[in-house]
Formats: sequence, C-alpha cells, structure tokens
Amino acid sequence: MSEILDGLALSKILRAEIFERVQKLKERGVQPRLDILVSASDPASLAYVRMKKSWAAKAGIESHSYDVDESWSQAQLLTKIAELKGNPEVHGIMVQHPLPKHLDEASALVLLGSDKDVDGMTPQSLGLLASDLPGFRCATPAGIMRLLDYYQIGLEGKKVLVIGRSIILGKPAALLMLQRNATVTIAHSRTQNLADECRQADLVLAAVGRPEMVKGDWIKPGAVVIDAGYNTVEGREKDVGDVDFAGASEVASWITPVPGGVGPMTVATLLANVVGAAELKS
Repeated sequence: MSEILDGLALSKILRAEIFERVQKLKERGVQPRLDILVSASDPASLAYVRMKKSWAAKAGIESHSYDVDESWSQAQLLTKIAELKGNPEVHGIMVQHPLPKHLDEASALVLLGSDKDVDGMTPQSLGLLASDLPGFRCATPAGIMRLLDYYQIGLEGKKVLVIGRSIILGKPAALLMLQRNATVTIAHSRTQNLADECRQADLVLAAVGRPEMVKGDWIKPGAVVIDAGYNTVEGREKDVGDVDFAGASEVASWITPVPGGVGPMTVATLLANVVGAAELKS
C-alpha cells in the first residue's frame, strides 16, 4: 500500500510558521491583509473563501471579501481592483475563479498585475514563473511542491505526467517541475492513449475535474500520485478526487488523499504568499 502525502498535517506546521512570521510583522506595526473578490452566486467559491478567511484569522492575517454579483459592471470591477492595488494596507489581492460570466475576468487579472497577486495567476505572474524570475507562484502548484519537498521526493530526471492544462494548476505545475529538472508531459482531453502515458510516468499529477478518471491500473508500480481533483458525486457520502484512490494506492509509492492532500496545502501556501508580500513591503 502507498504511503500518504499528508497535506493536512503539513499545512498545520506551515500555518504555525506563518503565525510566527505574522507576529514579527505586527511587532513592527505591519498587519498582513488579504482582500478577495468572489462571485456571490457560486456557493462552492463562497464556501472556499470562508475557509480561507477562517484560516487567515487563525494565522493573524486580516481579510476582507467582496461579493461580486450581477449588478457589478466591468468598470466597477476594475475600479475596485485599482482601489485595492493603491491601498498600502492591502498586501494581497485574490480574484476567486470564476467570476460571474458577464464580467471579463482576463482583463481584471491583467490590471491586477504581479505585486499583490498572491495567488500567482495573472499573466504577469505566470510570465515571471516561465522566465524563472522571482514572484508569487500559483498557490496549488506551489503547495504541491512544498508537499513533495517535505517528504523528500525528488524530481530530477523523473518522468512527470500532468493531466490538465489550466493556467492556475496544470501549466504552472509543469513549469515548477521542469525547474526541478523533471521531464514533463502535459496531457489533456485530446491526449491519445492517456492510460499508456500514465503507465510510463514516475509521477502523475491529476488536475482535470473528472471524478476518479485515473484508474489504479494506469499507475506505474512505485509511481507518485498527486490528486488535485475535488469532485462531488451524487449518491456518494464523501467528495472524491480525479484518481481512483483505492486502486491507485495499491501500486503507487506515495499518494495524496482527497480530502486532506492538496487542498490544505493550497490555502497554507496562499497565506504564506500574503505574509511574504507584507514582509516585502515592511
């Protein structure tokens, strides 16, 4: 059976470290602050933001959220982002994806830029990542890298398969792993013979949003499995990932559970980025 990559346990360690960093900032008169714009009509996003704010409060980070509803115009959205960018008391700004469909999220991210983009998902932040320049990294991929580092799982020379090509997970994860000298393949919905691609990989990162799509017999014996999916399935008591955990855990060397794997690391990494932004400005 696989060893568990326990993101929940590691996130607790990281949050304790974040709390200590926040206390040092407060001693210098700096209060770290995160502001989030979130769709008022997306229950999943609202629940996720509530969790982020709860964890932020426990770490001593001030947080504010703005419910973006159908009454918001594009001009109002951009004005709010510009206002937050210009507020020296705000260290991190997050645009919770997705915003209401009538709004142009892409232009909002362009306006946000990189200085306060603690979720690392603006074009400017992604450009810094692609150029190997300093900047905030996407919280989920960066959290995955922290998890691999903690369990001393090296990537140099390894074959990595990233299933999913989103700008907030698949693409930045591939770039981060490439920086560690892995040989990275990105798969997606049009990839042929996906199961065979999986069977050749030393590490599989599943980030497609399809419940238990990756089967146990797709996994190379001894491979590492990172499940970044989180899916609600009607009739199932618990949410499931993109990987068939029961099957994959019989052959993988290490595997992340769902929940308790990637999710907690995402939030902890986001908060670490907020504190990092406050430290840079203090």
